[in-house]
Amino acid sequence: MTQSDTGTDTAAERRALADRLAIGGHLVTPRWRAAVEAVPRELFLRLGVFLPAEDGRWTPVTEAGTDPKEWAEIAYSDQSLVTQLDNHLTADQADGPVRGFPTSSSTVPATVIGMIEELEVADGQSVLEIGTGTGYSTALLCHRLGEDNVTSVEVDPQVAARADAALENAGYSTWTVTGDGLLGHPRRAPYDRVIATCAVRRIPYTWIRQTRPGGIVLATMGSWAYGTGLAKVAVKDDGTAEGRIIGRSSFMPARSQAVVPPAGDLSARAAYADTERRAVVAPQLLEGWMPAFLAQLAVPGAQLTCTVAEDGERAVYLFDVERESFAALVRDGGGWTVRQGGPVALWDAVERVLSVWEDAGQPDIDSVRVRVTDRTHTYWIGDEPALRWEHRIA
Repeated sequence: MTQSDTGTDTAAERRALADRLAIGGHLVTPRWRAAVEAVPRELFLRLGVFLPAEDGRWTPVTEAGTDPKEWAEIAYSDQSLVTQLDNHLTADQADGPVRGFPTSSSTVPATVIGMIEELEVADGQSVLEIGTGTGYSTALLCHRLGEDNVTSVEVDPQVAARADAALENAGYSTWTVTGDGLLGHPRRAPYDRVIATCAVRRIPYTWIRQTRPGGIVLATMGSWAYGTGLAKVAVKDDGTAEGRIIGRSSFMPARSQAVVPPAGDLSARAAYADTERRAVVAPQLLEGWMPAFLAQLAVPGAQLTCTVAEDGERAVYLFDVERESFAALVRDGGGWTVRQGGPVALWDAVERVLSVWEDAGQPDIDSVRVRVTDRTHTYWIGDEPALRWEHRIA
C-alpha cells in the first residue's frame, strides 16, 4: 500500500526520507532502505499528532484537518511526533492547544533506522520488539523479515489496538501482543533479536532468557529524561550477556517505570540534613550527557530535579525515595553548598565518580561496558576500579 485514504501518494517523500537517512549515516543496508521506501509512515499517524506550541502546550494536528501536502511534510519530518498525552488523549480528541505529558510517539526516523540497523539481522531471524507504539517500526521489521518473524508487545491497550489496525491497513498481519513488555513474550521465544523502543532502568533478565545464544538485545538504559545510553549486548551460551553502550539514546520510559516528578515543597523533603558542606563538583556538570549517565550509575534509583524560585535562585535536588536519601544544592556566592540526608550520601557518590572520570580524560559514553547475569548488572570503563559499578537485582 502506498497511498493514504486521501489518495495522496507519498512515494516521493519516502524516497527523500531514505536519502536523508543515508546521507546522515543512519541508513546503510539496501534491504532496510527498501523497507523505508515501502512503508508509508502516515498510515501510522491516523489519529493525528501533537506539535509543540508556546507555553509548553501542544497543538493537535490531524490528517483530516490538514492540507495533504502539509500533512505529508509533517509525517516525513525529521522529528519525533507525539501521538498521545497523559496515557489517553489523542489529537483527534483535542479542540485546540492543550497541556499534557507525552506518553506515546512516533520516534524520529533517524533513531528508528539507526537502531534496527544495529540489530544486524539476517534472513529468517525472529525479532521481539518491546513497545509497538504507532507500529511504524514494527512494519519496517515485517517488511525486512516477514510478518511471522516479528513479535511486538505494547502495554497500552488503546495504543496496541491502533497499531494493530494500522499494520493490517499497511498489509502486515503480524504478532502484536498487549502486555507488559518487561516480561517479553515467552510464548514465541527464543528470539534472535530483542529491541526495545522504550527506556528501561536496566535490561530485564527475562529478555536475555528469551534470546538465543549469539542473539542481540538492544535497549536504551537510564531513568532520567536525558543522560541515557543505548546498550547492545550479545547473549552467551551460559545465559549471561555482554556488550557495551554504543551511543546516546533517548526514549520514553517503560510505562511501569515512569517516575512521577516530586511535587509540593521540595525544601520540605530536604529539611533534615545530616551534613552540609561546599560542593566540590558544581551540579551544572550534570547538564552534560555523559556526566548524567555516570551519575545514574553511581546513585541508581535517584532522581534529579532542578528548580528556579521567583527571585531567580536555582536549586538542584537528588532524591532517592526508596532509600530515604537526598542531596540539595543551592548557590553560595560563586560556588554551591550541598546538604545531604538519609543513609546514602548521594552527592558524595556523584562527586567521586565525576572526579575520577575527569582525571581519566572524560571518556565518552561508548566506552562503557555492560554485563548482565540473572543476579547482577555490571558496568565498567577501562581498568579503573572507581569506574566500575555492580548493581544487584533485588
